[in-house]
Amino acid sequence: MNIIVPVKLVPDLVEELSIDSSGVALDTAWLRMIVNEFDDHAIEQAIILKEKTGAHVTIISVNVEGIDDLLFTASAKGADRLIKLTGDVESGVNNHALARGLAAFIKELKPDLILTGVQAHNDLDGSLGPQLAEYLGMPYIGYISGVKADGEKVNVRKEYPGGLIGEMQASLPVLLGIQASEQPPRYVAISKVRQMMKTVSIEEVDLSALDSKGAPVVNRMFQPEATERATMLSENADEAAIQLINIFKELGTL
Repeated sequence: MNIIVPVKLVPDLVEELSIDSSGVALDTAWLRMIVNEFDDHAIEQAIILKEKTGAHVTIISVNVEGIDDLLFTASAKGADRLIKLTGDVESGVNNHALARGLAAFIKELKPDLILTGVQAHNDLDGSLGPQLAEYLGMPYIGYISGVKADGEKVNVRKEYPGGLIGEMQASLPVLLGIQASEQPPRYVAISKVRQMMKTVSIEEVDLSALDSKGAPVVNRMFQPEATERATMLSENADEAAIQLINIFKELGTL
């Protein structure tokens, strides 16, 4: 089985984010980037399938600062092939453009299974998985929490609101949006990652011609307003009802 996993780095939300002088993007001077959590689960799920079936796993990502560490870490976990997409991508690339560029390249790799993180917190123009599936002409199933290979098919567990779980079977090739792998992403020692840096190479593929048509254009970004907008209601139901009516009148809704 030939498995491909596109991954990316996202801003660490633990750190304080600030807007750059242009007003339309985040200031990246001190911005800490980490692997997208759902992409990390997609990598883990791919490695689990490799261990069970002998699949070949390829990790693909856009060339941004810090991406080599992510790729070598994936190799230390068990990935077989590392590919870095280069070109006019240093300042970031939206999912519309990335899906088009990836589709043209991935077709040549003839994958049986593509695993993407189900979403990322910096997706402004939709998740990558469904868009990539459309350009590849593949079926897409999202919010997956478990994958088992079954010959020319895969059995998947899909999560629904309310704690419901659906079990589905899909014929290969198929693209799955991973929400959680069967087990938490494994830890690898730094020493093993450094060993990969000495013994494993990262292939580079040029994606200089990217078409971002269809993606939103950011005209201005703003920091969230810090104001006091919460009103505590009385524990007494009758008093709370009167408070609500007065609030609605003040707002002009009554």
